[in-house]
Amino acid sequence: MAGGRIRAKIRRSHLYTFACHRSHQLEEDETPDIQGPGYSRVVYCNQPHRHEQKPLKYCSNYISTTKYNFLTFFPKAIFEQFRRVANLYFLLAAALSLTPVTPFGPLSMIAPLVFVVGLSMAKEALEDWRRFIQDMKVNLRKASVHKKDGVFVLKPWMKLRVGDVVKVEKDQFFPADLLLLSSSYEDGICYVETMNLDGETNLKVKRALETTLPLDDDPTFKEFSATIRCEDPNPSLYTFVGKLEFDCQVSPLDPSQILLRDSKLRNTAYVYGVVIFTGHDSKVMQNSTKSPSKRSTIEKQMDKIIYVLFSLLVFISLLSSVGFIVKTKVDLPKWWYLQVPDSKGLYNPGKPLQSGFCHLVTALMLYGYLIPISLYVSIEVVKVLQALFINQDIHMYDEETGTPAQARTSNLNEELGQVDTILSDKTGTLTCNQMDFLKCSIAGTAYGTCASDVELAAAKQMVMDLDGQGQNGTPNSLKASGHEFVESEIQLETVVTAKDEEALKPAIKGFSFEDTRLMNGGWFNEPNKDVILLFFRILSLCHTAIPEQNEETGAFTYEAESPDEGAFLVAAREFGFEFCRRTQSSVCVREMYPSYQEPIEREYKVLNLLDFTSKRKRMSVIVRDENGQILLLCKGADSIIFDRLARDGRTYLEDTTKHLNEYGEAGLRTLALAYKKLDEAEYSAWNEEFIKAKTSFGSDREANLERVSDMMERDLILVGATAVEDKLQKGVPQCIDKLAQAGLKIWVLTGDKMETAINIGFACSLLRQGMKQICISTNLDALVQDSKQAAKQDVLSQITNATQMIKLEKDPHAAFALIIDGKTLTHALEDDMKHQFLNLAVECASVICCRVSPKQKALVTRLVKEGTGKITLAIGDGANDVGMIQEADIGVGISGCEGMQAVMASDFAIAQFRFLERLLVVHGHWCYKRIAQMICYFFYKNIAFGLTIFYFEAFAGFSGQSVYDDWYMLLFNVVLTSLPVISLGVFEQDVDSEVCLQFPALYQQGPKNLFFDWQRIFGWMANGLYTSVIIFFLNIIIFYDQAFRAGGQTADMSAVGTAMMTCVIWAVNCQIALTMSHFTWIQHILIWGSVFTWYVFLLVYGEMAYALRVNAFRVLIEVLAPAPIYWSTTLLVTIVCNLPYLAHISFQRLFIPLDHHVIQEIKYYKKDIEDGHMWSRERSKARQKTKIGFTARVDAKIRQLKGKLHKKYSVISSHAIPQQTLH
Repeated sequence: MAGGRIRAKIRRSHLYTFACHRSHQLEEDETPDIQGPGYSRVVYCNQPHRHEQKPLKYCSNYISTTKYNFLTFFPKAIFEQFRRVANLYFLLAAALSLTPVTPFGPLSMIAPLVFVVGLSMAKEALEDWRRFIQDMKVNLRKASVHKKDGVFVLKPWMKLRVGDVVKVEKDQFFPADLLLLSSSYEDGICYVETMNLDGETNLKVKRALETTLPLDDDPTFKEFSATIRCEDPNPSLYTFVGKLEFDCQVSPLDPSQILLRDSKLRNTAYVYGVVIFTGHDSKVMQNSTKSPSKRSTIEKQMDKIIYVLFSLLVFISLLSSVGFIVKTKVDLPKWWYLQVPDSKGLYNPGKPLQSGFCHLVTALMLYGYLIPISLYVSIEVVKVLQALFINQDIHMYDEETGTPAQARTSNLNEELGQVDTILSDKTGTLTCNQMDFLKCSIAGTAYGTCASDVELAAAKQMVMDLDGQGQNGTPNSLKASGHEFVESEIQLETVVTAKDEEALKPAIKGFSFEDTRLMNGGWFNEPNKDVILLFFRILSLCHTAIPEQNEETGAFTYEAESPDEGAFLVAAREFGFEFCRRTQSSVCVREMYPSYQEPIEREYKVLNLLDFTSKRKRMSVIVRDENGQILLLCKGADSIIFDRLARDGRTYLEDTTKHLNEYGEAGLRTLALAYKKLDEAEYSAWNEEFIKAKTSFGSDREANLERVSDMMERDLILVGATAVEDKLQKGVPQCIDKLAQAGLKIWVLTGDKMETAINIGFACSLLRQGMKQICISTNLDALVQDSKQAAKQDVLSQITNATQMIKLEKDPHAAFALIIDGKTLTHALEDDMKHQFLNLAVECASVICCRVSPKQKALVTRLVKEGTGKITLAIGDGANDVGMIQEADIGVGISGCEGMQAVMASDFAIAQFRFLERLLVVHGHWCYKRIAQMICYFFYKNIAFGLTIFYFEAFAGFSGQSVYDDWYMLLFNVVLTSLPVISLGVFEQDVDSEVCLQFPALYQQGPKNLFFDWQRIFGWMANGLYTSVIIFFLNIIIFYDQAFRAGGQTADMSAVGTAMMTCVIWAVNCQIALTMSHFTWIQHILIWGSVFTWYVFLLVYGEMAYALRVNAFRVLIEVLAPAPIYWSTTLLVTIVCNLPYLAHISFQRLFIPLDHHVIQEIKYYKKDIEDGHMWSRERSKARQKTKIGFTARVDAKIRQLKGKLHKKYSVISSHAIPQQTLH
C-alpha cells in the first residue's frame, strides 16, 4: 500500500522511563561542532545522485565476503598453491626438466604439476563461487525506495545509494544504516530486533526526531530535502554523532535514531528512513574482517615432513653425486667405449666437479618420487568427497527448515577432529528464545509438579545407581528405606505422572506448569488466596507487552520485549487473568475472579512504568485499580527485591529463598515478585519529582531518574517468585554434555546481559548450583573518579586473586566458572594482562563473556587460539559472530536462522547447534584419522618406491639410470596406488558413528594427535625404508645370476625392473589392506583392482610398438609369466615386507591396545549384545572427566542426594540400635 495506512495511535514513548527520550531542538549557538577528522560525512537526503561524484563518492551497497574476485583470483590462488613447499619443489623440477640434465621428458614433470595445481585452483574457485552466490542472495533482496514525486519502487539492496529514502515494513531487515524519519506510530516510535548485531532478542525502542514526524506518508517525500552531517564510517555499534539540517532547524542525532543494517523491524507496521552508510561502510560490515586463508594443522605439519624428505632427497643426491664424481674421475677414462667427454659436457673426466654438479641436478629430479606430487591432489579429492559425505549426512539434516549440513570449505575437515576449545554465541545458537513457565512460589508455598530435565535425569540415574548397589550387597535396611527416601526426595512418581499427563494434553507454548491447587480455579481453596490473587495480577500487569488478537480464533498472542514477559503473560492467561488490551494510559485484563465461570474485564490505569535495565535488574509499574487504590507492582532479581523489602514484608522470605535455591538447582531462571500500596499524597509528591527528572536534560538525567525510582521501590512486600525453564534449542544440553565428555572446553561469548547469560549457562549445564562463580567486573564509580590505570589495576588484582583461589582449592570436585563483562574485558585483553586472564580462564571449567562487542569476540578467539596453541572452533548465527568465526581455526555458522552473514563467513554450516556433536565427534574423528593415516601411508609407499631407484643408481655406477621404465614411474602414483589410498581417506572407520557417540573419549585421539605425531610419522618412514631394502635386495639377490627363462638366460634390466615393480605394487597394496579397519566392496575393488590393473597394463604395454624401443616387448606374457621364480619372488617379498607391521599391530592389540582396539574387539565378538553390563561399564569409562555438562550436573546432584541419604540412614540406624538393646 502506498500511503493508505492508518497510523497506530498509542504514543508508546509514554511507557518508557529509561528508554530513548526525544532530543530537544538546538539553539543556534549550541549547534555541535561536527567537523574535522572522523566527522566529515555529508548526506544530502533524497538526492542520492550527489553522492556519486567526487569529493563524496561513497561506496555502493554491494557487499562481498569472497576471498577472490575476477582480477585477483589468478595471482592470489597461484600464491596459495605455491605456499605449499612440495609445489615449489615441483615447479623447480618442471623448470629443470626443460634443460639437458633431466632424466625424464619435460611433459612427465610439467603435466602432473599443471594438473595438481589446476585441480586445486578449480576447487578454490568453486568454493568461492558458492560464497559469491550467497552474497548475491543478500545483494538482490528487494527494498522499497523513493524514486520521485512521492512514488516508491522496489530496488535490489545492491542498488541503494547514500541519500535514498527507504520504506521498510514489519519483519523486514534494514538494507543499510538508516536515519529514522517516521513510523506507523504517531510519535515516531519503532521496535527493532538487533539479534544479528549483538545477539540480543529483546526489542530496542528507536524514535524519530520531532521535526521529521510529518513525513508519515509516501506523497510527503515529493519535496523532501535535508542535510545530515555526521561521523565517518566506524565499527562502533552503540555510538553515533551527527546533526540533521531540515526545515530551517538543526537537530542533534544520536544512536536512538539510527537503524542499523541487518537489524529487523518488529511490532511496527512500517518506517521511513534515509540511507546514511551503505555496503562496507555500514557498521555491521565495519565489524567484519576479511575472509582469511586458513590452513589445517596437519597441512602445516606436512610441510615439515616435506622438509625432512627434501633433506633426505638432498642427502642421497649428494651421496650419488660424490659417487658419480669418483666414478667419472677414476673409472670413466678406462671405459673407452663410452666416448667421453660427451658433447654436452655432462660426462667429463677432465672436469669431474662440473659433471658432478650436473649429476646432482639429475639426481634431485630422479629421486623426486620421495616427495609425492600426487599427495596434494589425492588429499584434495579425499577432502571433497569427505565434504560430500558431511553434506549428505541425513542425521545432520534439519527437517523443520529443510536445511542440510554444508561443508563450505573442505580444507579443514581434519581440523574438526582436533578441536580443543569451542567459542559459542548464545542467542540463536544455544537458545531458541522461548521460556516455559514451570514452577512458582506464592506466600511461601511451592507450586508446580512438573520436573525440569535436570531433576528427571538425576532421579533416574540415582535409582539406577541404587539398583546396581543393591545387587552388590547393599544392606537391606538401606534398600528398604533408601528407595522410598529417594523417590520422595526427588518426587520421581510425580515427575513420571506429570510427564505422562503432559503427553496426553496439547502443549501450550510458554506454559508447562501443572498443579491442581492453582489450575482451573483451584486456588480459591488455598489459605492465602489474597496473596495468590496479587501474584496473578502482577504477572498480568507488570510488563510492556502488546496483545495481538487472532481474528479467526479470538486467542491472544503477545509481542513482548523479552521471552520472559511472554511466558508470564501466557501463565497469567492460563491461571485466568488474560491481558487483552492496552491503551495510551490503561491496561485491560479479563479476570476469572471472583468466579471462575464468567470472566470480568477490569481496567487498570497505568500511572508510571519504571522499565527494566541491566543496571536496575527490576521493573515496576504503578497502577490505579477500579477501587481507586494505587499499587506499585514490581518484579526483578531476587537479590535486588529482597534488599528493598519492608520489615513487615518479609513474612515469606525464608521459604521463598529456600524455593529459589531449589529452582536454581533444577536449572530454572527465577524472578521475585513484590508490591506496595500507595496513598494519594505520597504518590503525588513522588510523581512531581519523577516528572521533573524525566523531562530534564543533561548528563545527570539518568542518575536523577534512578534516584527517584529507587525512592519509590522501597518498603516492598514480598508476594512470591517465578521459575521459568529457558528453552534451549533442541538437543543443546545433550550436545554440550557429549562435547564435554569428549574433553572439549566450551566458552560462551554473548552480547547479552550478564543475568541472561548466567541463566542460559545454568539451563545448558555450563553452570550448576555449587559451582563457584568468579565474576570479574569493573567498579563504575571508580572509573569516574580514578584514572583508567587504577581501574586496570583493580581488574588485574581480581584476576590474580581468583587464580590464587583456584590454586589453593583442595576439593577434587570443586568447579569454577569465570564470568566477565565487555567493559572489564577491554582491560583484560590488553597486552600486559591478557596472558594472566587466559591462564585464569583455562583453569576454569566454563567461561562466559557478557556484553561483548563483535570485535571483542574476535579478540578473545585470537587470544585463545594464539595463547593456548590449540585448535579453536567458533560457532554463531548472526553478523555479530562473523569476526570470531573468521578468527577461529574453524568457523561454524548456524544456517537455520534468518541472517546469513555467519554462514557466508563460515567454513561449515549447520542448521542447529546440536548437529555440532555429530560434526565433531563423528565426522571430525573420522576425517582426522583418515587424513592422518592416508598421509603417513603416502609417505611410506613413496619412500618404499623412491629408495629402490637410489639403490639401483648406486648399483649401476651412479649413472643416472633408472631401473624402472618411465611409464611405470608415471603410473605408480597416478593409477596403480592412488585409488586405494583415496578409499582409505574416504571410507575408513575405526568404529561406526553410533560407537563414536557412545564413546566420546575416542575424540581425544585427535587433540592429542595420536595418529600424526612425529613418532608415528618416523615409524611409517622406517617401514618404507625397510620395505625398499627388502624389495630391492631380495630381487637383486634372486635374479642376479639365476637362470630365469626356459633357455637358461638370466634376467635383463627390464625384467628385473618389472619384477621389482610388481613386488612394490603387491607390498604397498597389501600394506594398505592391513591398515584398514573397515572394509566394503569398494575398498576390495580398488585395492585388488589396482593390482589387477598392473597386470592388464603390462599385457597391453607389452604389445605396443614403444615396448620394442625399451626392450619390454611382451614382458609379461613371454618373459615373466612363464617363470615360476617371478611369482614365487612376488609372494616371498610381499610377505617379508608386511611381516613387521603385522607383528607390530598384533603386539599392540594384545598388550597395549588403544581405546578403539578394545571397542573393535567387543563389537567383533558381539559382547555389546551378549553382555550389556560390560558394554555400559566400558561406555562410562570412555568419557573424559568433566565438570560441565548435563552428566556432571547429574553427578553433582547424585553426590548431594547420597549425602542426604546417608544422613537419613545414620539417623534411622541410631534410632534402631536403642530399640534392639531394649529387646
